[in-house]
Amino acid sequence: MKSVDPSRSRPGDAAAYYRCHVFCCINERPEGHPRGCCKERGSVRLRNYMKARAKELGIDGVRINQSGCLDRCELGPVMVIYPEGIWYRYDTLEDVDEILQQHVIGGGRVERLLLRPEDGPK
Repeated sequence: MKSVDPSRSRPGDAAAYYRCHVFCCINERPEGHPRGCCKERGSVRLRNYMKARAKELGIDGVRINQSGCLDRCELGPVMVIYPEGIWYRYDTLEDVDEILQQHVIGGGRVERLLLRPEDGPK
């Protein structure tokens, strides 16, 4: 698999519309599907909380979106944050708060929740 150059911006490109863009998978697969899905693991509730909490905290320049399948179903619920391309697996409202505080606001990482390319199903 070829990796993508993370520094793909070019002189003359428009400025980013958002400084941070969060995609939370809410994909739903049929009941009993062997890969499972993020929706059955509570991703809709977690994404809705994240969106409301970011607004409550007054975080500017950030967009929190739902996404379709991010193709890591077995590990869900998952999210990916751009422009960094950092993936997280998260389960609780406390996980969401930690991601908002440490990553979105602070620019750090929540190491215990990081999902790396080599991570597979538990």
